[in-house]
Amino acid sequence: MKILLAIHHPLDPNLGAPGVTWRLGQEYIKLGHEVKFFSFDDLPQFLPDLAKGVLFPEFLASKISTLVKQEGIDVIDASTGDSWVWAKWIKPLLKKTPLLVTRSHGLEHTVHLQLLKDVALGKEKLSWKYPIYHGGFQLWEVATSMRLADLVLCLNQHDLQYSIKNLGVSVERVHVVNNGISSSLLGLTIDNLSENSKIRIAHIGSYIPRKGIEYSVPALNRILQKIPSIEVSFLGTMVPKERVFADFDPSFHNRIHVIPKYQNSDLPSLLAGHSIHLFPSLSEGWGLAVVEAMACGLAPIVSNIPGPTEMVKHDFDALIVPPRDTEAIEDAITKLIGDRAYLEKLRSNAYKTAQGYSYTNIAKQNLNLYTERLLKLRSKFL
Repeated sequence: MKILLAIHHPLDPNLGAPGVTWRLGQEYIKLGHEVKFFSFDDLPQFLPDLAKGVLFPEFLASKISTLVKQEGIDVIDASTGDSWVWAKWIKPLLKKTPLLVTRSHGLEHTVHLQLLKDVALGKEKLSWKYPIYHGGFQLWEVATSMRLADLVLCLNQHDLQYSIKNLGVSVERVHVVNNGISSSLLGLTIDNLSENSKIRIAHIGSYIPRKGIEYSVPALNRILQKIPSIEVSFLGTMVPKERVFADFDPSFHNRIHVIPKYQNSDLPSLLAGHSIHLFPSLSEGWGLAVVEAMACGLAPIVSNIPGPTEMVKHDFDALIVPPRDTEAIEDAITKLIGDRAYLEKLRSNAYKTAQGYSYTNIAKQNLNLYTERLLKLRSKFL
């Protein structure tokens, strides 16, 4: 098949959704398919990121039209909100069209609702610009691209049900798919904890309110105060270490390590010596960092939200805590620190769970869905 993968971000293998897109494309190529990418990298570089986001559907429509005319294409797989211009204005004019897939990397409407909840709690403030695009027109773009797609792929059941009930997406066109993890993270050798091993906690992801820092930071401050041997690492914060340090007592700074950006291939070495992964996010499509940390031998503590809770089971390979609950986060960390046998059980089971998320298997799952829908689509033209 000839496949176009599109995403409204720079195509950086070390970032979340762009990394997923890039790795999925590499697996398709390995399986014998022809793959092209279209991202912010293909737009005029003088444009600011907001302009790139607003104009991306128009640029993508032009790209698709060119490919359809010049080379032919079987599948367009675009992130939510990207393909609506082509689907609404150009696709109806064609007699035979490629399969149009809209892929959610975490439904924007779900994130929007969580943000409004934080605003109501006084934890967040919205700028006057937010309702214009991110809280307005972009949500319309996302819903429109999903309704007009031949196939919609979501990362969890909550997003799937929401898209059906609230966005008008056809039941037979929407499916849940998993993400995968890099092959370099599979089959790693994991060291067991000894009674004298130092406990290190990792927090992977952007240092932003949506990742639950309003609730995890107070818990970590208390843990650092109670247990002088504990260390905490923040990986992929996307902010300078000074921003993270500002939220912690200065006496703890020598036990806090901040890595603003990292190469995905470096994650095993960065997580070496860590045994707990704290992931208190408020909204996630899937939670790639959870499985990546599990593959590196960390026991996760995750919020009880769609996405992460579809990968793990409480008391088997993770601890699941209520979102926005500082006390529950502190209790979970304390439980794992105080019971090393229990921590080892969770680490071992988490490691085994992560081995099932090979990108090769995920790619085959996606290709099977493409093929099934493509056959139905082409049967209409016979």
